[in-house]
Amino acid sequence: MELDLVITNGTVATASDTFRADIGIRDGRIAAIAENLSGAREIDASGKLVLPGGVEAHCHIAQESATGGMTADDYRSGSISAAFGGNSSFIPFAAQHRGVGVTETLDLYDSRAEGNSVIDYGYHLIVADPTEEVLRDELPQAFARGITSFKVFMTYDLMKIDDGQFLDILSVAKTHGALTMVHAENSGIIRWISDRLVAAGHTQPRYHAVSHPAAAESEAINRAITLARFVDAPLLIVHVSTTEGAGMVAQARLEGAKIFGETCPQYLFLTKGDLDRPSMEGAKFMCSPPVRDAGTQEALWRHLQAGTFSVFSSDHAPYRFDESGKLANGPDATFKQIANGMPGIALRLPLLFSEGVRAGRITLNQFVALGSTNAAKLYGMHPEKGTIAIGSDADIAIWDPEETRTVTVEDQHDNMDYTPFEGQQITGWPVTVLSRGETVMDGGKLVAKPGRGRFIARRPPDFTGYPGTRTPELDPARNFGADIAP
Repeated sequence: MELDLVITNGTVATASDTFRADIGIRDGRIAAIAENLSGAREIDASGKLVLPGGVEAHCHIAQESATGGMTADDYRSGSISAAFGGNSSFIPFAAQHRGVGVTETLDLYDSRAEGNSVIDYGYHLIVADPTEEVLRDELPQAFARGITSFKVFMTYDLMKIDDGQFLDILSVAKTHGALTMVHAENSGIIRWISDRLVAAGHTQPRYHAVSHPAAAESEAINRAITLARFVDAPLLIVHVSTTEGAGMVAQARLEGAKIFGETCPQYLFLTKGDLDRPSMEGAKFMCSPPVRDAGTQEALWRHLQAGTFSVFSSDHAPYRFDESGKLANGPDATFKQIANGMPGIALRLPLLFSEGVRAGRITLNQFVALGSTNAAKLYGMHPEKGTIAIGSDADIAIWDPEETRTVTVEDQHDNMDYTPFEGQQITGWPVTVLSRGETVMDGGKLVAKPGRGRFIARRPPDFTGYPGTRTPELDPARNFGADIAP
């Protein structure tokens, strides 16, 4: 067998196994896993870990907010930063805004992505305007072109949908085999407390944490799960930040519902104390839901260990600390006027490796599952992505488990002027990343050219093993023969 590339002498780990082997690559795919392989080119991985490339499944790239603010990273800088963080593919959002069709939205994001990304990419479609045409024609058309995940918001005045619209989207997604994702916070609670804080003169960034209480998340998660279970549709709760919310996800999963959870590095490594910094420095740590406290961090770690969270994503939402981003409304803006979000796409995996694997909180195999395999499965990309197996794309990250670094903004390779994790000590770092057998990053240097990344047409996820629910009111056998279920 003639091989284009062989990775030799490394320790290979997947979501289930760890073993010593050589990896043989031909035509961009894994062609052999064996001992003593040789090829036209070799990479000696002695003392290194050979892992599936990370799948970053929650990031905001070249995306306008509903109020017109643009994220700092485009598909070039965002994909480069992702690659330096050990990722070989990512799925940013394509955000529909009101008055704009889904097809028009996807055409816009195609123009932003094509010719720019250094790694393979897909889109999650944000649905903010579920008109009859969108529900009847455009969502099925998006699904047919390989966009098999739709996201909705339960907050933000210009993005949120009501419960009836939520049920419509869940039903369309279920019919076509797509996964719905939800930002779950109670908009009314947030508005009520925010208005009172501002009226009382409490406008500094630290009050952002107060304005998004745990109750706002837990109420919305409960409602979202209830709606999804009512129509027996799969649902992913993104960026879970509370003990109560995580418990609801865990309970729904225990009961067989097609419910999945995600959390993010900021909820494990930052606290609301970070928002209480001098002047406007706290704005750097503003995201929604907000970071909580040390007790919540420990609870979320336990849920991560126990399997409540299927994926661990960055929620990379890069807004610079200047007039183009966080300070767009001036240096004295209230917390309600400051862009929500923080960068982290390059640090998602190193943080999880250092404080998860190295600290003994999770196994190496759990790390692979949380950072790569589970996302590939949940979003319809497996086994091409997310694993090391014969026939899979040669998307591989080689890690030095002993390399120790102090986090700096320069190491992020993004278009940001800060990182909220500045100064964090990390042990374990990706040193080489391959995408379809091509070297993207090696030894701290970018090797690939922007534009080599391909669009990933994804398949429906497999929800085998989740019995789901059968609502009596939607069952013709129990509702006097009315066939109205999705």
